Amino acid sequence: MTVTAFMLVKTTPEWLALTVEERIEAFRTEVVPAIEEKAKGVRSRFYDTEFYSARVTDVWVWEAVDHAAYQRLVDALRETPFWDRWFEVAEILVGVENGYADNYGVDAVASITT
Repeated sequence: MTVTAFMLVKTTPEWLALTVEERIEAFRTEVVPAIEEKAKGVRSRFYDTEFYSARVTDVWVWEAVDHAAYQRLVDALRETPFWDRWFEVAEILVGVENGYADNYGVDAVASITT
């Protein structure tokens, strides 16, 4: 069962003091290797929210193949400057897509628009 985590984060002054090139390089050299080494079976997506929220500047969505993969991801992130140095983790919301449908043996209800 895939686990999805919505990690709500806020950039720190240290992160914002870096140039865009330095940020990309820091992510490539500090964060990505830690994830690749310790957290197999995890996919990420990133959403900028600083345009709409003062409390949270980004939402990082992590999809893990299972709870163990997600836990390894968090352990890996905590060992990098990402965690509480470059970003403050404001909140983590973890869920299972359509978990209610699986629990009750029913089809998931979803809207479809064209």
